[in-house]
Amino acid sequence: MARHGFVLAIDQGTSGTKAVVVDTGLRVLACVEQEVRPRTTDDGRAEHDPAALLGSVVSTGRRALAEAGVEVDAVALANQGESILAWDPSTGRAETPVLVWHDRRAQSVVDRLHADAEELFAITGLPLDSYFGAPKMAWIRENLTRSGIVTSSDAWLVHQLCGATVTDSSTASRMMLTDIRSSRWSRRALEIFGLRPEDMPVIVDNVTVVGTTDVFGPRGLPVTGLVVDQQAALLAQRCLSPGDTKCTYGTGAFLLSHTGSAPALGVAGLIPSVAWNVGAGDEFCLDGQVLTAGSAVGWLIDCGLLPDSASLDRVAGTAPDSAGVTFVPSFAGLAAPQWRPDARASITGLGLGHTSGHVVRAFVEGLAALVAELAQHASDAAGAPIQALRVDGGLTRSRVLMQAQADLLGVPVEVHSSPHATALGAAALAHASVSGNHDLAVIVPTSVPAAIYEPTMSADRAASIRAAVRVACGDHVDGTS
Repeated sequence: MARHGFVLAIDQGTSGTKAVVVDTGLRVLACVEQEVRPRTTDDGRAEHDPAALLGSVVSTGRRALAEAGVEVDAVALANQGESILAWDPSTGRAETPVLVWHDRRAQSVVDRLHADAEELFAITGLPLDSYFGAPKMAWIRENLTRSGIVTSSDAWLVHQLCGATVTDSSTASRMMLTDIRSSRWSRRALEIFGLRPEDMPVIVDNVTVVGTTDVFGPRGLPVTGLVVDQQAALLAQRCLSPGDTKCTYGTGAFLLSHTGSAPALGVAGLIPSVAWNVGAGDEFCLDGQVLTAGSAVGWLIDCGLLPDSASLDRVAGTAPDSAGVTFVPSFAGLAAPQWRPDARASITGLGLGHTSGHVVRAFVEGLAALVAELAQHASDAAGAPIQALRVDGGLTRSRVLMQAQADLLGVPVEVHSSPHATALGAAALAHASVSGNHDLAVIVPTSVPAAIYEPTMSADRAASIRAAVRVACGDHVDGTS
């Protein structure tokens, strides 16, 4: 088949689905987005309607192709990572909702398997937590259905597109069911969670063509470039060497640091994951998570502290600092490095003289402080300081947040040149697949940051804010403020 030099990349995320058509230089010809926010409750539940996810993938993909007006060589898909559902492999019918990565219903499974945590960590490199796929899979089996198979959402979406039952090595490494050293399903881990090896998808590398799809038009398109959304952004940010570090500010804030060809195990609560495999073996990264970032902005809006997300800088700008207010935005618990699912968000130090501006400023500082702690742990693991933090995602539009991030981390913060980093990373893998050129340094072009924020705060002041947030993280793990 003749190559046209274009690919369709779909970023199926927690809050929305984005489809872009790009050329070989990763220049965007068309972009279509559709909101698909999960249903959430105050008891920690978060779920998607599978039909809505699939509909958004098909709709955005078709519209992006129509807008671009070109023929593409392949379709790539970036996925949410740890979001899970049960489905019938013979019909493709979804049998449960999609349990989103921050859904906490599987805590009962985690509590029951506490004695197996050390063994699971030795196999998978992951702490036993309901954030990962396996506890959700076991909970679905125990509480919703025994029929069909239970997989991450990408496996179901790919099956809907082309009939394959596969997942990629980066996504599989997030399930708490693979041997982190071999990227193969661990029979022992599956046994602990009561899951069957024969029900698991085939694990492929990120440049395997897993089938062809005609859902986007009459011409069958190869499906390839399967990858977790955060690893896709890591690639788009050209974090190709050990120590290169990025943070994506979306529904949550996710910091990933490239660690090379071997997993970094037991690093202060950060988790080792496969970054990607382009046919020559796995490359790895360390991952740290702040579970609520953009979703915490939504809470500020719902509570009347912000009129809308575009007002974040304006409201925060009404206060020169937080005036002693400390805000830890752990609405869905604390992930790395604490791993305390029972933690809840806290706002401390409030007085009658404080305003919404102080609270919003404290939120910005709290989020930046949590990310700075993750970056510090990654830097310690690398044995060298981070030279700059590369960032992407919707909240990078906030100049106040980005300045706070530079100030609290003490290094420049470089905003990616495109707002579509995740989709571009998936597109790069699709280009590598269809071209046969697996040199990612060539496939992913260099770009000039859209903005660079240099630290301006004194080191003592930054250390004071980070210490206050660190103390607050330890003081509210019982769910009280």
